Amino acid sequence: MQKRELGKTGIEISEIAFGGVEIGMPYGIGINNSEDMLSEKEAVNLLHLAVDSGINFFDTARMYGNSENVMGKAFNDRRSKIVLATKCRHLLDRDGNLPLDSELRKIIIESLQESLEALQTDHVDIFMLHQANLKILENETIAVVFNELKNKGLCRATGVSTYTTGETKKAIDKGYWDMIQLPFNIMDQRQGTLFQEAYQKGVGIVVRSVLLKGLLSDRGKNLHPALKDVENHISRYGDIIREADITLPALATKFALSFPEISSVLVGIDRKEYLEETLKTANGNYLNPVTFNKAKKLAYPDPEFINLPYWDKMNWLR
Repeated sequence: MQKRELGKTGIEISEIAFGGVEIGMPYGIGINNSEDMLSEKEAVNLLHLAVDSGINFFDTARMYGNSENVMGKAFNDRRSKIVLATKCRHLLDRDGNLPLDSELRKIIIESLQESLEALQTDHVDIFMLHQANLKILENETIAVVFNELKNKGLCRATGVSTYTTGETKKAIDKGYWDMIQLPFNIMDQRQGTLFQEAYQKGVGIVVRSVLLKGLLSDRGKNLHPALKDVENHISRYGDIIREADITLPALATKFALSFPEISSVLVGIDRKEYLEETLKTANGNYLNPVTFNKAKKLAYPDPEFINLPYWDKMNWLR
């Protein structure tokens, strides 16, 4: 597994990041409850296998159910081998408002302390804002507290998780944040317009949703009628798949890793076979210029419709 530098942080991370949401809570197509998930022992064994296979970057969050606790048990005797990223508790109240600055400070500090306890470590490598919208990114107190925690050695780098290009642009422009985790895939390529700017300013880029929550795999068939156009568009990648002699998830992953500005691709892994397939894909050989350009031209024509949280809300992914 090759590694890439995460912006100007000095941290080297594997090209594949192990996404920890699936081992902490029911998540993804066809995963409806804990019975569909790995047991804690199985999850720990899978995390060990990932480390032994060359993955050193693991992503989790306070809001990912039992994920931090599972990683804490898995990594307490091999902490020096891994790069841990976690995310703060959500900061907005039910009305979408931020609390007073004093309460904000308390939430952020307590969230990190809870994460450190669950992860059984004295620091995380990356501490991130979870779902950082424009209101959160404009708040100076939040950035100050995150920087204080970094200065105290409780995290090595700070980051934000964004959804829209506007949020990503704001995070880059603010100049506070060391890295950004954002959605990007072969169908929704909007965030790609900001990669070069982030790279020039030394901001690391980690991408998620590279497989569109499993739609860019064998799960992307017989979808909800509302996603008929999406399913039809996915079938258009067939020519590229046949020419390159790879699978659809391999194409999607290799496409993202063909961007030099991307430090790592976040992949949700909750099965040994998914790990093995991902390792075969992230082999250092990515798309040639011809195939890469073909894939770039096959972005979904209505990217605004690619909205996984909304699809979840509408139960279109069940």
